[in-house]
Amino acid sequence: MLHCFPIPDLRGGSLQFQSFDQAYLERLRAGDYRAQEHFGAYFGALIQIKLRSRLRSREAIEDVRQETFSRFFVALRDGKILQPERLGSFVNSICNNVLLEHYRAGSRLDSLDDDDKPRELPDQGSDLLSLLAAKETEKKVREILEQLSERDRRLLREVFLEERDKDEVCRDFGVDRDYLRVLLHRAKQSFKSLYLKDMGGDKPEFTST
Repeated sequence: MLHCFPIPDLRGGSLQFQSFDQAYLERLRAGDYRAQEHFGAYFGALIQIKLRSRLRSREAIEDVRQETFSRFFVALRDGKILQPERLGSFVNSICNNVLLEHYRAGSRLDSLDDDDKPRELPDQGSDLLSLLAAKETEKKVREILEQLSERDRRLLREVFLEERDKDEVCRDFGVDRDYLRVLLHRAKQSFKSLYLKDMGGDKPEFTST
C-alpha cells in the first residue's frame, strides 16, 4: 500500500491516504485479522470525520458507519468490487447512499431544513472520503492524459486544469476561438473514449467558464 500524505485523525495523530490493490481485497475477503483491523480503523476514521458535520448524534454516526461497512463486506463477498485501486471511491459511494437513506428516514440527522435553526451548509473541508475519491479520480485523469497526443494533452491541461486564458491559448496554438472549440471538442472526445475504456461507468466532464 502506498502512503500518500498525512491528515489529522480523530485522536490527534495522523492518518495516511493510501492506495489499495487486489491482494488487500483478498485478505479482507479471507477474513485476515490485520487487514480487517486496518480497514476498520482507516475508513472508520474517514467516515466519522465525514459525518460529524452531517449528523447530530454519535449513535447516528455509528449507525451509518456500521451499515456502510456491512454493505461493503456484502459487496466484497459477492465479488462486486472490480477496481481495488478505487476502494476509497467505492466506500464513499456506499456511505453517501446510506446517509441519504438516513436523511429520508428523518431519524437523528443534522437537517439543513430545520426551521428552528439557521441553515448552515456542511463543512466541505471535513469530507475526507470525498477528497480521497477525488484524488483517486485526479490521478487516473492525469494517467489518461499521458496517453493522448501532445496537442490534445496540452489543450486539456492548459484550458481545463491550468485554466489559462483562452485568448492566450489561441495565440500559442496559432488558431482562432472558433477553431479552438473544435480542437477542444476532439481532445475531449479522445479523452472520454480512453477513460471509458480504462475505467468503465460514468466519465468525468471537462467544464470551463
